[in-house]
Amino acid sequence: MKALITGASSGIGRDMARILAEKGYELILVARDEERLKEVKNSLKGKIQIIVMDLSNTENCKKLHEITGNVDILINNAGFGTFGEFIETDLEKEIDLINTNVTAVHILTKLYLQDMVKENKGHILNVGSIAGFMPGPLMCAYYASKSYVVRLSEGIREELKKKKSNVKISILCPGPVNTNFNNVAGVRFKLPSFSSEYVAKYAINQMLKEKFLIVPGLKIKIARAMSKISPNNITSKVVYHMQERKR
Repeated sequence: MKALITGASSGIGRDMARILAEKGYELILVARDEERLKEVKNSLKGKIQIIVMDLSNTENCKKLHEITGNVDILINNAGFGTFGEFIETDLEKEIDLINTNVTAVHILTKLYLQDMVKENKGHILNVGSIAGFMPGPLMCAYYASKSYVVRLSEGIREELKKKKSNVKISILCPGPVNTNFNNVAGVRFKLPSFSSEYVAKYAINQMLKEKFLIVPGLKIKIARAMSKISPNNITSKVVYHMQERKR
């Protein structure tokens, strides 16, 4: 069994790699940081291939599919956030965010899903966020990107069900996680954060049980439920207040 994980050099991706390696999976680990990827590889047992690649480049996404071939599990984990008022945040960084969080996920999901549907087997896990279910003032681009991941995954799930396909898709939607994400986004969460180890273990266990929506933690499950019944204008005010405390 072979699994491909993007954003595998740290955080949730790194810990998912460890868990799947312990389960005997052959791994393909992808990230921009070669040194960290090598550290992850050296810490694991089994057949591990590392690919140093910037997935914000669309041609790299296509190249990755070409050189790896079919996989049993695809985990789209690569992504990052930005913080600040929309009129003030850096445009080039946001374009990089969209290319990484949205375009790369779209391309890789499509290409590997086509393979899986032909074989009538496989599983895709897209890493979203609880942010994908609500508006996100002060982190507009990030929240919007995760909303795309959520809606894309939901639509694909229904298409697979209609085809009676054995291929499965899941979305992981955690709340705050103690990873390097915070440093890249330039924020400090006031809410308690789960460890990346906890989220990774929970996600892999739920994915292997073929759970579609994976939400770690009771408080985040409650936040998800509240987002379904609360008007968006109220949710926006709440989120703004929470984000403002990160300054």
